[in-house]
Amino acid sequence: MENWTEIKIAVNAADIDRAGDIANEVAPSGIYIEDYRDMEQVVEDIAHIDLIDEELLRKDRTKAFVHMYVEPDVSPAEAVAFLSARYGSEGIAHEIELLDCAEEDWRNNWKQYFHPLAVGKSLMIVPSWYENVDLQGRTALTIDPGLAFGTGGHETTRLCLEMCEKYMKPGDSVLDVGCGSGILGIAALLCGAKEAVGVDIDEKAVETAAENAELNGVGDRFTAICGSFTDKVEGTYDIVLANIVADAILFLSKGVRDFMKPDAVYIMSGIIDTRAEEVRAGVEPYFDIIEAHTEGGWACFAAKLRGR
Repeated sequence: MENWTEIKIAVNAADIDRAGDIANEVAPSGIYIEDYRDMEQVVEDIAHIDLIDEELLRKDRTKAFVHMYVEPDVSPAEAVAFLSARYGSEGIAHEIELLDCAEEDWRNNWKQYFHPLAVGKSLMIVPSWYENVDLQGRTALTIDPGLAFGTGGHETTRLCLEMCEKYMKPGDSVLDVGCGSGILGIAALLCGAKEAVGVDIDEKAVETAAENAELNGVGDRFTAICGSFTDKVEGTYDIVLANIVADAILFLSKGVRDFMKPDAVYIMSGIIDTRAEEVRAGVEPYFDIIEAHTEGGWACFAAKLRGR
């Protein structure tokens, strides 16, 4: 098996969200974040114990790391050059280290950072390899993200899930543009949606989304489409979800109205807070913003067709 190149990026912990967002532009399906700032609370929430290995307790809490992976036939030099330029322009102090790793290693290393997570009022996101999880009266949403974005741990996904839970009605139809692991559409189905369509340009993400829908018993109501934005989508929907990035939301918002029912709600996330006002200004010619939330440097908007 050929070795991949691991790019390990060290940054100040306070910059880890922005650093991870930039790294996703290079390898959207292959990064994980190493951040020890809230380790004790995470362990307490998940395992309900206060015993942590001393080696972990000695970790430098002021630093955090982005790990990303480059295929054997791709030169890591371009990725490093891009990252260095972007981090420099954003004022993010960083150190970049290149390591060799077997494909099997990077496919599994990130799993140690993905744990059960309560989201919104009714869901518990559970990694597929966990057993005997205390659901605390919530509905389990079982996810194996594979190489696709979407474990529920990122603020953008949580904000989108919580906004969807608020505005979705039983029997609604849902369109998720940039579905990644399928987490948003599957969550909607578990919360009462009648049907959900997930679209992603990444074939692996589409396969993963379909598999996760089957894993949660909603495969018969979930349709996974490989395509760019809405170019292969048909019909109209009650809820449209777009947990992508600011530029993609600005592009999508010009035409997504054609896929919305008259009273539909359009939920946008993945917007870094420094661009929130730009996105708001860009979508307001077409939509009325009915709610906005921010968390951890990220913004999420809910909107309806202008004048509705």
